[in-house]
Amino acid sequence: MNQQAESILREVKKAIVGKDEVVARALMVVLSRGHILLEDVPGVGKTTLALAFSRAMGIEYRRVQFTPDVVPSDILGFSIYDKETGNLVYKPGAVMCNLLLADEINRTSSKTQSALLEVMEEGNVTVDGISRKVPEPFIVMATQNPKGSAGTQLLPESQLDRFMICMSMGYPSHDAEVDIAKGKSVKADEYTIKPVMNAQGLVEMQGEVEQVFIHDSIYSYIVDLVDATRTSPYIELGVSPRGTIACVRMAKAYAYLSGRSYVIPSDVVSVFADVTKHRIVLNTKARVSHVSEFSVIDEILKAVKQPTTYVKKAGNRD
Repeated sequence: MNQQAESILREVKKAIVGKDEVVARALMVVLSRGHILLEDVPGVGKTTLALAFSRAMGIEYRRVQFTPDVVPSDILGFSIYDKETGNLVYKPGAVMCNLLLADEINRTSSKTQSALLEVMEEGNVTVDGISRKVPEPFIVMATQNPKGSAGTQLLPESQLDRFMICMSMGYPSHDAEVDIAKGKSVKADEYTIKPVMNAQGLVEMQGEVEQVFIHDSIYSYIVDLVDATRTSPYIELGVSPRGTIACVRMAKAYAYLSGRSYVIPSDVVSVFADVTKHRIVLNTKARVSHVSEFSVIDEILKAVKQPTTYVKKAGNRD
């Protein structure tokens, strides 16, 4: 594994105890230039995870607590009239940072939720007809309460699709919670988490991930998996082409963190459920049969044949 990536993981794990897999997945999304949706109950460390990453990577961090009265201008910024110059002056909103924590995003209005669409996809903020670039790198880490919680409303499919993965932190294991009770984890806002890189270094790492090689057979395998979600008898809405791109990027990041310069089929299998779970909509047949998203995805992974040729151009093979 890349030494800088190891350093980031080591620092973040100081604050997030017993959740090594979650921390690793979150880093994969960051390296893939994606956004993360964390769906879980309160108090399991979602906010701490975002703050720990921002400190370890030395990037600017902002948090917005989404409530029904938060308006789009709070997120995007607004223009105000300057009497001295007679011009409209732009006042930046919360998105003008490197890592935005959108806390409880499903508690605010649809209008405010949709304000994030352009900036998440294109990295631009448009206010009064003028587009402005957000700083690089730019990552949105959003949290939402489980479906059915008081005061929540579902995110539209168009916004869910812009999150690279949706994952759950889950409760800590018994031993990990004992360590937490003993105070062996630290608060992410304390100086115990040291920055091991900066924004420019992170952009360079993202560039290295993009250079990871994928054989044509792996590309075909990913498309076959995605196509299977569109023809499944249990799925009403399958994975979009944006989901296909997300799967490619996540597979590259998985290979990169595994110390390889090329992708193998097991990389795709490891990330496929995280990438697709929130993008598919089950039909009535699935609900009546009590079939879950994970079981459908698992059947697809078993049904689609893995390629046997994935040799890197240089001749290396797993």
